[in-house]
Amino acid sequence: MPMLMAMTILLMPRARAQTPSPLSEWQYSVGIPLEKMFEPETPTWEVRVGLGAIYRPRYDGASSYQVLGGPAVDVRYRDLLFASTGEGIGVNLVSTPHWRAGVAITYNLGRREADDHAHLRGMGNINFSPEAKVFVDYVVSKEIPLVIRANVRRAMGGSDGWIGDLGAYLPLPGSSETFYWFAGPTVTFADARYMNTWFGVSAEQSARSGYAQHQASPGIKAYGAGLSAIRFFDKHWFATTDASVSQLVHGIASSPVVQRATSFSFAVSVNYQF
Repeated sequence: MPMLMAMTILLMPRARAQTPSPLSEWQYSVGIPLEKMFEPETPTWEVRVGLGAIYRPRYDGASSYQVLGGPAVDVRYRDLLFASTGEGIGVNLVSTPHWRAGVAITYNLGRREADDHAHLRGMGNINFSPEAKVFVDYVVSKEIPLVIRANVRRAMGGSDGWIGDLGAYLPLPGSSETFYWFAGPTVTFADARYMNTWFGVSAEQSARSGYAQHQASPGIKAYGAGLSAIRFFDKHWFATTDASVSQLVHGIASSPVVQRATSFSFAVSVNYQF
């Protein structure tokens, strides 16, 4: 098992499709902490490019879904710098066989009233915004390749709030040298500013939309689980599949903006690694 895992993780892709939402945060960096555990010497450059698409809710709490497509790009310099459509642009400040930690700039697509005018009329837009992210990963051991991941993000615009994730994932049985898959849970937290931007209804919004005023509390936003699979066709070409489910907690699900508390997402990408 350790040898098979090492061979697979050396080729582990990191490219993901389009946007850091709403897949579990760990799904955008699946396999990276394990690579350091099984192969301390990393290449000077790692470059992967591809195309991907994701089927996802139009916004948190929506009942309607949309398909978004775009490039999947992942560039790594040594075990230090990275630029990825999933993980953002960042630097690893700590990188050991058990620990990986660093900072990055990622983004949030926001929410537009026009995306669902029938339900968002009068609520206004939540603008696209970059996010500053601090992250840390911990790998238990080679014998127990459990990865625990935590991150905190600060929106610079949009909600102007704090949000973070705590999750874990583990390689699943049935993997081979050309196929590997992972699964794990995740919990998402947010502060009052973030919660009220997305799920609150102010007096002004209530007057415009007709919704009752609603105050959202800070704390747990949602919990869920994710599944990621990677299939290699040869040493250059590979495909990824990601699926996730997320459940908004009761206090958030009771918001007038929320139509459906449980959401799903499904993403695929086809990639080439140099």
